[in-house]
Amino acid sequence: MYHDGMIEIRTYQLKPGCGARFHYLVTTQSVPLLRAAGEVVLAANPSLHSDDRYILIRAYRDLAHREQSQNNFYASTAWRRGPREAIIACIENSIDVVLAGSQLLDQYSSLMDNS
Repeated sequence: MYHDGMIEIRTYQLKPGCGARFHYLVTTQSVPLLRAAGEVVLAANPSLHSDDRYILIRAYRDLAHREQSQNNFYASTAWRRGPREAIIACIENSIDVVLAGSQLLDQYSSLMDNS
């Protein structure tokens, strides 16, 4: 794990009715491929408030590591000939948010101290 690295939070708006299929594809195919490629996947889960929203959280050393890792993964034969088409067919759109890992831990600690 990258204690001084960064966290990427990717949220997906899925096409209506695709939530269960997307979760199955992600957990049985995509996440194993990501981990085999060396990516650190912290979470891959449906949202509690909507079946058609999803979150993927990954950790990287820095922005350059994120870019290189994702470029390598999304260009790989395993991804392109694997679940890519089925997963993309489920996605309406996605948004990435990137935070410094230390910033996230500091804010979490502060919240816990004030609770």
